[in-house]
Amino acid sequence: MRFWTTEYGTLWALETGNGLPPLFPVGQEVIFAETQPEDVAEVAAVMNLPSVEPIWERLGNGRRCFHLRAPDRIVTYGWVTRGVECVGELERQFHLHEDEAYIWDCGTAPAWRQQGFYSALLSHLIVRLHEEGVARIWIGASRQNRPSVQGFVNAGFQPVVDCDYGRVFRLTFLWIQHAPAAPHALIQAAYRILLNAHERRLGPLAIGFLK
Repeated sequence: MRFWTTEYGTLWALETGNGLPPLFPVGQEVIFAETQPEDVAEVAAVMNLPSVEPIWERLGNGRRCFHLRAPDRIVTYGWVTRGVECVGELERQFHLHEDEAYIWDCGTAPAWRQQGFYSALLSHLIVRLHEEGVARIWIGASRQNRPSVQGFVNAGFQPVVDCDYGRVFRLTFLWIQHAPAAPHALIQAAYRILLNAHERRLGPLAIGFLK
C-alpha cells in the first residue's frame, strides 16, 4: 500500500424510469453486443492487456463486458457490475441494490477516439440495462478525464456528487459535495453506495481507518 493517495472524481447517474435519452448518433453503422468467448482476445487487444486472463477472471466473477463494432472490429468497450464492485481509485467497494448497475473500466481504441463511439456505447448500454430491469445506472470518472465526462453528458447521465478522496497511511478522508441540480433521492443513494463500514460521516466529510 502506498504511503498516501488522492483522487478527485464525480459520480454520475441515470434513472431509466424517467424516460430514456435518444441513442447517441455516430457517422457509420455500429453493432452493439455483449462480449462472448470468441470476442475475448479482441477485447484484450483493445484493452492493451498482455494476456486474456484478466478478462476471463472478471467474466468468471459475474462481471459483464459489452462492446461496439464499427464496422468489423471492436472499437470501444465497457464493463458492467450488478451487486458489489471494488473501485480501486477510491479504495472502496460499491454496494448496489438489485435494480442498480455500475458501468466501469471503459475504453476506446486510439484510432477511433473523438468520434462519438464511446457515447454511443453508453447509449446502447442504457437501453440494454433498462430492458433487464435496471432502474438506476451509475458511472464515474476523474474530473480531469474530459473525454469520459463528455461521453457521460452525451449519453444523458447527470452528475450527482463530487468525491475528493485522500488517504495518509490508513487514515482516509472522503469529502462529498452534491451537484446543485441532483435530486435528493439520488444524493442519498450516492452516500449509500460510497460509504463503507470503516467510515463515519460528519456532514459532507467521511473519515475512516483501513484495517
